[in-house]
Amino acid sequence: MPYVAAEQRYEHDIHRRAGRSGLVLPRISLGLWHNFGEDKPREVQKAILFRAFDRGVTHVDLANNYGPPYGAAELTFGEILRHDLMPYRDELIISTKAGYDMWPGPYGDGGSRKYLTASLDQSLRRMGLDYVDVFYSHRRDPDTPLEETMGALASAVRAGKALYAGISSYSPEDTTRAAAILRDLGTPLVLHQPRYSMLDRRIEEGEPSLLDVLEAEAVGAIVFSPLEQGVLTDRYLDGIPADSRAAGGRYLTASAITEERIAIVRRLAPIAAERGQSIAQLALAWVLRHDAVTSAIIGASSVAQLDANLDTLDNLNLSPAELDAIEKALVGRDE
Repeated sequence: MPYVAAEQRYEHDIHRRAGRSGLVLPRISLGLWHNFGEDKPREVQKAILFRAFDRGVTHVDLANNYGPPYGAAELTFGEILRHDLMPYRDELIISTKAGYDMWPGPYGDGGSRKYLTASLDQSLRRMGLDYVDVFYSHRRDPDTPLEETMGALASAVRAGKALYAGISSYSPEDTTRAAAILRDLGTPLVLHQPRYSMLDRRIEEGEPSLLDVLEAEAVGAIVFSPLEQGVLTDRYLDGIPADSRAAGGRYLTASAITEERIAIVRRLAPIAAERGQSIAQLALAWVLRHDAVTSAIIGASSVAQLDANLDTLDNLNLSPAELDAIEKALVGRDE
């Protein structure tokens, strides 16, 4: 039986505008970095995507090398889109990226015009699309002039292969330069995708910080790894489960599960409980507290996990007293 979206999917307004653009994103977006490769059951993948859309999650975040193997997440999504979600294409924001290694040789990695252009064409073929909504430079390539990388993004937009241009994991200085270049090319920088969580606050650091730059440039932030790939949950409070991501060691390794980090999570637990939330829900509410953060990207291995994270949206407000208690928990102060 073909999928039919829930009629009440827009019953709750969970969207926020990215900077001064016309692009709006759900406060929580679904990322396909994990769980959408060839190693996961297709029926589970479909159920997660359908449930997300039924709850108003209109943004799906991908990259050329998401898998395993590379390209598999785009192929998976493309198949599900073609069979079930295509009637809703105009309600969806679909993003992809290029910047990390994808194929052998000098043009299978980095930020050259050749690599970005070829990668986007491949991504479109894998997903069966004429265009993506957002195309990102996945990382700053120090060996390629920024003008060339931004020029490739602008060319993709002018060619109709992408509607918006974005960057990911760029420094404050390079973000300022990228925004200026794209502005001069008539293709504004709309989104920056940095890593941000209670355990990784680098975007708050520096003068100006990345968050300061994004506010000044009116660029939306869509943050990844807000749960530190599961560390900011109750998953590792009693060690490393055999079936956990850390045990697998592909992206999250056991070395990331330090006593110091787990001690922080333990200090956060009573704050979350007092709010009637899980540790993960508290962590998501915390990253979304900042005005510059348009959306947070989560992964999901099951519908139940997806639902639990989306339930964060029922309680996003953090009082000054709660923010103070969280800050003390993060730095290890009891008073």
